[in-house]
Amino acid sequence: MKNLIYAAAVLALAACAPANSPEASAAGTTTTTGSTPAQATTSSSMSDMKVPPAAAPKSAAAPKAATEENKPMSDYQNKVAELHTTAGEIDIRFFPDVAPNHVKNFIDLAKSGFYDGTKFHRTIPDFMIQGGDPNTKRDDMKAMWGTGGSGKNVPAEFNTVKHKRGIVSMARSNDPDSASSQFFIMVADYPSLDGKYTVFGQVTKGMDVADKIVSAPASGPERSSPVNPVTITKVVIRDAKDSEKGPTPK
Repeated sequence: MKNLIYAAAVLALAACAPANSPEASAAGTTTTTGSTPAQATTSSSMSDMKVPPAAAPKSAAAPKAATEENKPMSDYQNKVAELHTTAGEIDIRFFPDVAPNHVKNFIDLAKSGFYDGTKFHRTIPDFMIQGGDPNTKRDDMKAMWGTGGSGKNVPAEFNTVKHKRGIVSMARSNDPDSASSQFFIMVADYPSLDGKYTVFGQVTKGMDVADKIVSAPASGPERSSPVNPVTITKVVIRDAKDSEKGPTPK
C-alpha cells in the first residue's frame, strides 16, 4: 500500500509542475519568474517537483541586493523563522553550516516581507506541504500557482541531512541550481529525496499545524490543490532560544 501511495505521489508531483518550472518536478509545483515558467521539484522523487527559473532581478533592487550580499554569515547563525499562518504557527531553525546560501536566501526574503500573504498551494498526505510562490497572493492567478519565484536562483547545496518528517527543503526544477523561493516541509520520511534537494532547516514547533494543512480537503488530478489553502500571514525572523539550538542532524 505504501508503495502505491509513494508511486502516486511521484506521478502527482510531476503532473502538477508547469513545463518550465523547477519546483514542479519535486513537489509538483513550479516557480516562474520569467516569461517562461521553470520547473521546480519537491515531490517524492524531488526530480518530480519543478520550479521555473527566476527572472533576472530588476536594476532597482540592485542596491538592496548588494547590501544583503555583503552581510556576514554570522548574521544568519542561530536564527529561527516563525511562520504565522491562518492554521497556526510553524517555527523553523536553520542549518547554515550545510546550506549557507539557502539559509541566507530564505531569511533575506522573509525579512523583506516576500512570503507574507503567500499560501501553501500544494499538499500531499504522507509526503509534504509546499509554499513560497508569490503568485499565490492572487486568486486571479491560480493557473500560475506553483510557477513563481523571487527573481533569482540559488546554486544547489545538496548535503547529507535526510528528508525526514519535519525537515524543510527547497523546491527546484530539473536544473539543480534552479531553487528560488518555493520550499516544502516534510510530513513523512522520504529517502528518495536525499541528496537531490537542498535541506536547509527543520521544524521545531508546529508539526501539528503542518499535519492540519496536509490533511485538509484538496482537489485536482492528484488531490494536491487545497480547497481552502492556508496563508502565511507573516514571517518573523528572531534569535534562536537555547532549546532551539543544536547540531545539524546527519
